[in-house]
Amino acid sequence: MPRPRSSKAAVSDSASVFAALGDETRLRLVARLCDAGPMSISGLTTGFAVTRQAITKHLRVMERAGLVRSAQRGRERVWRLEQKRLADARRHLKTISMQWDQALDRLKDFVERPPSTMRDGARSARREPH
Repeated sequence: MPRPRSSKAAVSDSASVFAALGDETRLRLVARLCDAGPMSISGLTTGFAVTRQAITKHLRVMERAGLVRSAQRGRERVWRLEQKRLADARRHLKTISMQWDQALDRLKDFVERPPSTMRDGARSARREPH
């Protein structure tokens, strides 16, 4: 049975977020923005062994994924997290986790089921090889 269209759209939408978070530097930037709130490039580069230009490139990737946005404040550009996108990603991970739990429960039930309660095809599938 095919999944509803909205579910496919949600997966596609979340993929860009997870791809953006698939880099250690970007994860550290997210953590820093979570801890400190909105920050400028100079604040974000402190403690990183990379250039401001590299940090800017990482922020642009995150911006395209909808994880951050920036605003001009005087002569500086200040970056902030988009909490909704992080919450959406968290919900998506929770859904995947529940699906895995359900699949593992079904597998456990199948493996622990006595052979006498199985259909013939399932019984032959569980036989050990000779």
